[in-house]
Formats: sequence, structure tokens, C-alpha cells
Amino acid sequence: MLCFSSLKNIIRTTRKSITGLDVKGTGEFSRRLYKRHNIFWNSPDAELIRNKAMQPESPLVAWKTGVNWQRKLSNKYNARLFAQMHGCKVAKLYWKGRNLHELDFEKLPEQFVIRPTIGFSCSLVFLMDKNFNHMDQQTYTYRQLKEIMAEALDQNPYQEFLVEEFLRSEQGEYKIPKDYKIWAFNGNIAAITVINRTSAKGGLSNSYDEHWNVVDDIGRVYELAPYQEPPACLQEMVSAAKKLSKAYEIFVRVDFYATDKGAVFGEFTPTPGRGNGFTPNSDKMLLSFWDKYCKDMV
Repeated sequence: MLCFSSLKNIIRTTRKSITGLDVKGTGEFSRRLYKRHNIFWNSPDAELIRNKAMQPESPLVAWKTGVNWQRKLSNKYNARLFAQMHGCKVAKLYWKGRNLHELDFEKLPEQFVIRPTIGFSCSLVFLMDKNFNHMDQQTYTYRQLKEIMAEALDQNPYQEFLVEEFLRSEQGEYKIPKDYKIWAFNGNIAAITVINRTSAKGGLSNSYDEHWNVVDDIGRVYELAPYQEPPACLQEMVSAAKKLSKAYEIFVRVDFYATDKGAVFGEFTPTPGRGNGFTPNSDKMLLSFWDKYCKDMV
């Protein structure tokens, strides 16, 4: 007898096949992302480059030294600094590091966020509200949080954690924020995917162009959401994403949050899904932007 989770996976896979989702990433855009992922992360220097310690005062030329220098921005602390350098808002930073003995949860506000400097798919992300984690709907003591963090640090000598401000929604609420994932090519925006998360893995999504016209959703990783109004800070978000994308040069997905403080930068994602999960139509659309604005780039 199939367990419920197995049955859900079969249903999800079948639905993706029927709707035309490129699950295996066979389109040309998908292939380029897969190739980039191998170039970026299968080289011997990958982790040294990703985790090169950058400083707030580092000039732009220092960021852009070395082959595929954009790998430095896959470290989430470096990404924060780069975004600030380009005039973007970021969440307030309360603590950063590996030495958990220096982290005093008692001195933090009741609401805060924990996230690793290396990671993806919301792994090891905690949106803490008093002792409640909005991400998995579970409660944690400070001791439990430190034990989870310590285990992750033991597994990766390059890993660090950031403890940041819990950003409120535009309505001033503490909840899982909407992700505005902006598909950008050297200063040009192909689409904005909005993800309404219900958990680390669950949620709804739909996509728009920069003028908030509905476009084909990039992929059915999440169920399709109904139309939603643009954020109040849309123009600020678009302007900031274009500026960061132009500086990044090659294709990158730039993630933002719409908050009661305006558009706040989240992170860079250079190889979304490692090239998997695109519909054939979205693969062609994204490929056309790559060929037009990032021709012959990695």
C-alpha cells in the first residue's frame, strides 16, 4: 500500500507531465542553467570563492576579480553587502558567525529570523515569533535552535548563520513573507514570480511582467495562485532589481520582499532549480532574454 506522501508525489508528477512542465529540464534554458551549475560548483575552488570574506568597504573591482566572480554572491552575507553597496534595503542584522557561545537569544527582539549563509529551498530557515517558527509551524526553545545550528556548522566548515530582523508585510504583520522572484538578465526583467508560501515547501505562485501584466507561470513547482494586486513598492523593487542585475551582469534571479519599509533584498539565485521545473513556454521566453541580453555569457 502506498503511503500518503508517495501518493502525493505520484499525483504531483502526473500533473506536471499533463500540464507540460519540463520536469527534467530538457529545454535549452534549462540546459544552460544545468551547465552553469556544473561550472560554478564542480570546480575545486568553488567553496573558497563562494565564501571569500568580503567587506562593506570593498570596492566593486574587488568583487569582480576572478573567473565567475558571481559565486561570491551565493554566500548570503556577501549578497547583503553587495545589495547595500548598490543602495538596496536589507533586513537589520543582529548577529553573524559560527561561535554560538556569542549568540545571546535573550538580547534579541521577540521576532527574528535565522538563516544560513549557504543553502537553498528554505533549508535551516527559522521565522521565529516568540518561540513559534512560522516556517514549519513548530515551537523551539533557544537551546533547541542552537543544537540544530551547531549540527549544521559541524557538517560544513564554511557555514555561518545570520540572525536578522523579521520583516513585516506591507500590512505590518509577522508571517511568512511573499517572495518576489525577479528573473533578470543584465538589467532587463523577463518576469516576476510571486510565491505565497504556506511552509518551506508548500504554497501558491503566479507570474507577471514588470508592468504587472499576467504572464505564463514560470513553472508549476507550486500550485497556481489567483491574480493578486501588485505590491505598493513594485517600482522600487523593479528599479533595485535592474540595478543589481546590471551589476551582476549574467542572468540571475533576484529575490525581494515587499514590507512595511518598502522593497527589501533577499538573495541571488544563479541556477534556480538547477535547471529543472520550467514549462516549455517559459523556457523559450527566458532563453530569448538570455540570447538578447546575455549573449555568449555563462
